[in-house]
Amino acid sequence: MSKLVPVSYRELVRKLKKLGFEGPHSGGKHPYMVRGDLVLIIPNPHKATIGVGLLTEILKRGEIDRVEWLSA
Repeated sequence: MSKLVPVSYRELVRKLKKLGFEGPHSGGKHPYMVRGDLVLIIPNPHKATIGVGLLTEILKRGEIDRVEWLSA
């Protein structure tokens, strides 16, 4: 199985859209994306990449498994 690698903000949003999320929408301190009843808060867009630790937390909150993410 392939390992997760750091991704840019644009890549994160692109893959989440492929997985059925809509957005990102602005709200509060962070943008969020929506799929059905699930609201997934994502990090603010910065120039730095999103590390594996934060990516793992985002996938867990978004109910996305590793295989689904890697195939998107």
